[in-house]
Amino acid sequence: MSHLQGRSLLSLQEFNALEIEYLLGLALRLKEEKQNDYCPERLRGKNVVLLFEKPSTRTRCAFEVAAYDEGACVTILNDSHMGAKESIKDTAKVLGRFYDGIQFRGFAQTTVEELAKEAGVPVWNGLTDEFHPTQTLADLLTIRENNTKPLNAIKLVYVGDARNNVANTLLVAAAKLGMHYVALAPKALQPHPDLLKSLAVDIEQSGARIELSEDIDTGVQGADAIYTDVWVSMGEEDTLAERIKLLLPYQVNKQMMEKANNPNIIFLHCLPSWHNAETTIGKQLQKDYGINALEVTDEVFYSDYSKVFDQAENRMHTIKALMLATLLAPENYSL
Repeated sequence: MSHLQGRSLLSLQEFNALEIEYLLGLALRLKEEKQNDYCPERLRGKNVVLLFEKPSTRTRCAFEVAAYDEGACVTILNDSHMGAKESIKDTAKVLGRFYDGIQFRGFAQTTVEELAKEAGVPVWNGLTDEFHPTQTLADLLTIRENNTKPLNAIKLVYVGDARNNVANTLLVAAAKLGMHYVALAPKALQPHPDLLKSLAVDIEQSGARIELSEDIDTGVQGADAIYTDVWVSMGEEDTLAERIKLLLPYQVNKQMMEKANNPNIIFLHCLPSWHNAETTIGKQLQKDYGINALEVTDEVFYSDYSKVFDQAENRMHTIKALMLATLLAPENYSL
């Protein structure tokens, strides 16, 4: 495996299976270090900027804590001139002169791609409308920690809107790692054919099994992990009524989890989740539609199946691994 120094993470498509597995192994070691209060500050002298167009909880906090643990300095930038008074290209060139790495969380995938093209330093996709690769690394680490099987023996079922950024990136990972991946969703929300076509070579080489299904009973049978996400992404709130009608049959509930017939199954969600009426949005859903939960019930969300808070923590460890691997030569951090 070639080292990753200087590389960007844009969609996970640019990393191969060995590189993904390497990052997961490094993250596990870093997690153990963190648990033992060992922070060697290998990034001392490095500066990173976190560039936001969209709000963030886990992504911002994970990057900040990971960077601080390793001794890097962090700038939060959520009011830049990029796209308004200054082009993406010019912004990238300026930030690349100041910083050793750039995180971008925003709308267009083309924005993070142009930043990576022009900045001259590693750029990390903290979320775009098309992909969410830093989340998927955390997801894979969580699956690995909660299963004795190798990843290429895992059946991962994604339920709901199977064409959103999280589902897209999980599909990419499954194709590269040889996983059994089921997109369990209405036909209108199945993965885009162009994405599937772009992964054809990876699927053939890895032996991945990719299924598109609308049938819940067969789709979840034997699943090792059931994953869901909000039914409406940021900026799509006007489609909520339509999505509820389309996706309510695909709500992850106790009955669905039991249909997998696997006592070791886990539930995954990237968060935030609409699983009760304890938020402003939750109260409004209850008032407008008479329902207490959308993509997952409270019963499953807080059950023993659920590993959602492990996932959230693992954002920090996998992001730390990503920063070390892309900012440093391997002899400065390697396994």
